[in-house]
Amino acid sequence: MPPTDASAETGGSSTSSTGGGVEDTLELRLPDEFVALFEEDRQSGPPAAADQGPPGTTPPDGPEGKPPDLVPFHGEDLLDALAEWGAVATPIGSFQLVPVRIERDLQLISRWMNDPAVAAFWELAGPESVTEAHLGSQLAGDGRSVPCLGVLDGVPTGYFEIYRADLDPLARHYPARPHDTGIHLLIGGVADRGRGVGTTLLRAAADHVLDHRPRCGRVIAEPDLRNTPSVSAFLSAGFRFSAEVDLPDKRAALMVRDRALSKVL
Repeated sequence: MPPTDASAETGGSSTSSTGGGVEDTLELRLPDEFVALFEEDRQSGPPAAADQGPPGTTPPDGPEGKPPDLVPFHGEDLLDALAEWGAVATPIGSFQLVPVRIERDLQLISRWMNDPAVAAFWELAGPESVTEAHLGSQLAGDGRSVPCLGVLDGVPTGYFEIYRADLDPLARHYPARPHDTGIHLLIGGVADRGRGVGTTLLRAAADHVLDHRPRCGRVIAEPDLRNTPSVSAFLSAGFRFSAEVDLPDKRAALMVRDRALSKVL
């Protein structure tokens, strides 16, 4: 769901936990042997799509025969203290991901969501209560998705969602690997669109994830395949096109920024 520069957004919500409240997330605790299998696949190369089963199938049962979505987490920091990552230098200024506080940020984010170019993909136009519910479902969750402001030289420039793609419903639709981290974003100011700001911040955010999440081997995104400005922005930001993926609400382009290639792309 993205249009980064050319439009307004770069990775809006789809099947992910960021798009539909807590009931859409997977409460997933994988058995040790399943994690070991993932690790073997990671070391030997990309896992085959067949390993995951066809889209829409139920993942293997968790411990004690419970489905993964019924196996709770136990206080893990799922995104490695994102609030403490600090700022990073970019060619256009100092950039920082600042976790959202509803009482401070709701009005601004809601205004962005009501921009027609954003609303076409995020589908969160309407009163502030719509955006508040979207943010609240993440903030009340277990930390697998963190909504943030993207702040450039002290000025909020966009809205970002950093989330655990491997613990998200998205993982049912592609060969997920442990600690895959997803990103959605929108660029808020019309004046910042179409001139490379979104591409620069997208690259900065993805590399910020890789720099602060040592167990994460790649950053994932799934823009709508029809959103060619967004797909182009991801490619310009060093992501590669991996596959077309059928999600419940769209046909997506699975975009991947690999740690191994992040210094050369």
